[in-house]
Amino acid sequence: MTPHDIAPAWFHIDNEAEIASPALLLYRERIEHNLKLMIEIAGDPARLRPHVKTHKLLPVMKRQIELGITKFKCSTIAEVEMCAMAGAADVLLAMPCVGPNAHRLAELALKYPQTEFAGIADDEETIRTLASAAQQHRVNLGVFLELDCGMARTGIVPGVAAGLLVHAIKETPRLLFRGLHAYDGHIHDAELSVRKEKCEAAFAPILAFKKELEGEGVIIREFLTGGSPTFGIHAQQKDRICSPGTTVLWDFGYGDKHPDLPFLPAAVLLARVISKPGTNRLTLDLGHKSVAPENPHPRVRFEELPDATPIMQSEEHLVLETERAHEFLIGQALHGIPRHICPTVSMHGEAVVIEGARATEVWPVTARNRKISI
Repeated sequence: MTPHDIAPAWFHIDNEAEIASPALLLYRERIEHNLKLMIEIAGDPARLRPHVKTHKLLPVMKRQIELGITKFKCSTIAEVEMCAMAGAADVLLAMPCVGPNAHRLAELALKYPQTEFAGIADDEETIRTLASAAQQHRVNLGVFLELDCGMARTGIVPGVAAGLLVHAIKETPRLLFRGLHAYDGHIHDAELSVRKEKCEAAFAPILAFKKELEGEGVIIREFLTGGSPTFGIHAQQKDRICSPGTTVLWDFGYGDKHPDLPFLPAAVLLARVISKPGTNRLTLDLGHKSVAPENPHPRVRFEELPDATPIMQSEEHLVLETERAHEFLIGQALHGIPRHICPTVSMHGEAVVIEGARATEVWPVTARNRKISI
């Protein structure tokens, strides 16, 4: 076998010399695989409300809509506006509205009347804030009751007080009670059986609360649950809408931990060797301004050097230690999969799209900033 007989690696790019580094690369065929797998696991695009915080990209939004996904979940007003720009039918801001954000949400409802907008609430003050904005702008806003299923980040524990909030939402002019939202981001055990057991235990009181509300005649339009690690678990329960996010682009943090979710890494960081400060060291142009720095090393795993040891990282530099340093030339490209893709995307103003082993276009990261127009 000659070198010419060896198929190029999946991350190979024919015109890579045209791409400045560091760069965020998106592999279009892999994104397509992941989107279709999400629908396959859910069983129906109507059972999906994907979280857009991972990618923040208008073209990805439009493709999801083409595939029949109409509902989306967001963390910022800019993400909400991006969804409306794409033509989404239904958008949830899954962050409590404080400061001017409730008025911004109401302004979006005025600007995009074809889209249904909703927020979350776990407190009477949040309900009042949303109501004031909706009434002032003369729009209707949906509200999901935010339930705490054990993460203790936002949400109210199911019980009497939670029930009173549901009725407060229902009785408030211009607010529409939409349903229940419970995010189990604290459940991400590697072993699927353990993850499932913890998920079922966490949702037992929520299911009892839901049944109690329905017994009182409360209409729960949507029971929105989970994130990416528990996506497959919730998808098996037909009364639930699922909101995975990382699944669109994937990363090695979840990929290593959750092999039961066969998504493909679709985002890669392009870096180049800029120095060789020793016989066993390579310095790359990939500092912590280009890859999420909140986790310990390795924050990125290079396909060409999966066993390299990160020695130091600063704003623009990453130093690796490897016995194979002599194999790499100054200017040579390396391709890394991030440990955590969501905050990594937000560090880049644009992404280079790879299709058919070629860089074909550049996508602005639409909702990277906190504001688009409102």
